[in-house]
Amino acid sequence: MKISRFEEIESWKAARELTKSIYVLTMRGRFSKDFGLRDQIQRAAISVMSNIAEGFDGGSDRAFMNFLNYAYRSGTEVQSLLYAALDEGYIGDEEFHCNYSQAVKTKQLIGGLMRYLRASNSKNHPLRS
Repeated sequence: MKISRFEEIESWKAARELTKSIYVLTMRGRFSKDFGLRDQIQRAAISVMSNIAEGFDGGSDRAFMNFLNYAYRSGTEVQSLLYAALDEGYIGDEEFHCNYSQAVKTKQLIGGLMRYLRASNSKNHPLRS
């Protein structure tokens, strides 16, 4: 598997979808006025896609793995903050589950990429071209 641009990475594409969805949620109603929660969940979602992109250009698979770990944990932060939004009544059950599922999907893709990098390091198969 050779990737020449971060935009080709499936986990980055999923993180981009998550970010778009989080922005839609946070720009309406009472959620848009809760500056602390709104900003935190937006930053966490952006952190997922940004860390994947930044790690891709990190210079080594080891550096990339570090950034993927940050991205994965930011995905968990999004999941946690979705509970806060649900508990405050800013989003309904369907919106919660849709966005939570997108965060899970994104984290699964990140986890798969991490497993690939670990396996490829032992076999000397570079990810980037």
